[in-house]
Amino acid sequence: MHEFRDVNTDLTLALARSAAAAGVKRFVFVSSIGVNGLTSGQEPFTPEGAANPQNPYAISKYEAEQGLYTISQETGLEIVVVRPPLVYGADAPGNFGTLVAMLRRGWPLPLGAVTTNRRSYVALPNLVDFLLTVCDHPAAANQVFLVSDGEDLSTADLLRRLAAAMGRPVRLWPVPPALLRLGAVMLGRQDLAQRLLADLRVDITKTRRLLGWAPLVSVGEGLRLAVKGMPQ
Repeated sequence: MHEFRDVNTDLTLALARSAAAAGVKRFVFVSSIGVNGLTSGQEPFTPEGAANPQNPYAISKYEAEQGLYTISQETGLEIVVVRPPLVYGADAPGNFGTLVAMLRRGWPLPLGAVTTNRRSYVALPNLVDFLLTVCDHPAAANQVFLVSDGEDLSTADLLRRLAAAMGRPVRLWPVPPALLRLGAVMLGRQDLAQRLLADLRVDITKTRRLLGWAPLVSVGEGLRLAVKGMPQ
């Protein structure tokens, strides 16, 4: 927890104070959808939803948000908080990079039956475009925004579309999600099961309405650009 707080909280707040002292008008903070929670359940997350950070990373991001609001009140610095879900691109680490590597090797994956969950993602070009938008959009000042590609995918659908973008076949075994959850519990990997099996949707209605913003690239194009830029 200390490492996350040192970087995500303390360093962010120090930078914001320096920015305010230098006369900077607006500070854009890339937070995390984890501030809203680990799973959205039946209804998607909204910017107005209650915060529910459940791991050290998300807690440190939430603490940074709260500290930024205090600095804003003290200095007049405009704050824009952006909470993205999983960001994917050519250099994406973590689960996305692992899935791409598995598909490239032709490994069979036991996720063919994970078809009813829905998760939001954001392609790197879309996130960059959105951050550029909120840097100077008058309506963005002192607001919290969620951002995504605007299309939610099941895990199985994501894998199939990734494989299509790579021009490779996909081997998905239809293992029931309940068995996958049980296996994850036995292996102590409930976190992985949650990321692959549960819902995590974000509602970008406010983002579209208030800023007139729309995703720069589609999910299909975002996935194509991501795999094109990855090492073969």
